[in-house]
Amino acid sequence: MSNPIEFAVAALILLIWLALTFAWGGFWQVWRFDADRDSPKQPNVWPRVVAVVPARNEAATIAECVASLARQDYAGEFHIIVVDDHSEDGTADLARRAAADANASHRVLVIPAPLLPQGWMGKLWALNTGVNAAAAEVPEFFWFTDADVVHAPDTLSRLVASAGHHNLDLASLMVLLQSRTFPERLLIPPFLYFFLMLYPPSRISKPSARTAGAAGGCVLLRRSALERIGGLSAIRSEVIDDCALARAVKRSGGRIWMGLTRASRSLRPYQTLDEIRDMIARTAFTQLRYSVLLLLGTLLGLLVTFVFPVVLTLSPNPRIWPLGLLAWCLMSASFLPTVVFFGVSPVYGVTLPLSALFYAQATTLSAIRHWLGRGAQWKGRSQAG
Repeated sequence: MSNPIEFAVAALILLIWLALTFAWGGFWQVWRFDADRDSPKQPNVWPRVVAVVPARNEAATIAECVASLARQDYAGEFHIIVVDDHSEDGTADLARRAAADANASHRVLVIPAPLLPQGWMGKLWALNTGVNAAAAEVPEFFWFTDADVVHAPDTLSRLVASAGHHNLDLASLMVLLQSRTFPERLLIPPFLYFFLMLYPPSRISKPSARTAGAAGGCVLLRRSALERIGGLSAIRSEVIDDCALARAVKRSGGRIWMGLTRASRSLRPYQTLDEIRDMIARTAFTQLRYSVLLLLGTLLGLLVTFVFPVVLTLSPNPRIWPLGLLAWCLMSASFLPTVVFFGVSPVYGVTLPLSALFYAQATTLSAIRHWLGRGAQWKGRSQAG
């Protein structure tokens, strides 16, 4: 590469990082979206809420999930529906036992999901089953929460208070993912970082912005907004159901919001690199709308944006390496707040280029699995489009 071209590439990469750092919705400023810091005004009357928990083979986590829901200190009327999605590990019995142990059997209903119809994703069908079962309650809000998440006792109260105070139709929380093992410490903070880069929360909550996203592990949804979009059947075939739901609500004129929390956390561990790779590969190609051009563009973008700064920093050319080093410093500085949010050593702040290579490999694998008819594998189901 000639010096003028090399310098132009280095300048372009630095410009990219200047734009990402200072003009991309402040996506990396995680403290701005930390819901645990907020103290929303409490409503005069607490609305009726029904939690719906889709559960497929969640024996390892369902008891803790149900117990955390039963412990909610919510002042309004609150019921819980666990939808057993054809589990083979006793999930339903464990959910009932957890409700009984918490003296909450009168508020916890465990029901089976009917056979999955053609055209529906499994999780959405289970959620739809719970919504239909709750129809007689006429709740003002549905609380969709995953079966591998435990919530702080005040989670629902804070969500409802925030939704009422800001007139939100959909409020979601990105729960804290585990970061105990080396693969988790290396790759889970980048997962949040890349997600926020794709869906900056400041743009999600801005009515005039097209960006719409949500975190499916914890979603509070106004019933009237769900009815306005035509129910969950409107997104029944969506693999990335949380963002599809947020997009549908926002397009219908609803107000949406997404925040971060450490008070609610995921129980799902990732012991190996392969487990994280499969988690990414499950939906990566779906995110790219199964487009080869978008796949190639994404892979090139990951290399240019995250790997080239390191390559340029190692250049012997004194006109080039300072630009690469400055780009790498901006990258690491913007990533560091996410690392700190997870309580991980700041040393991991400089490892984002390595993580980007891993995510590029997982995204490529996602496309290959889709072409082989094994895309979006989850709990024994292939949800390939």
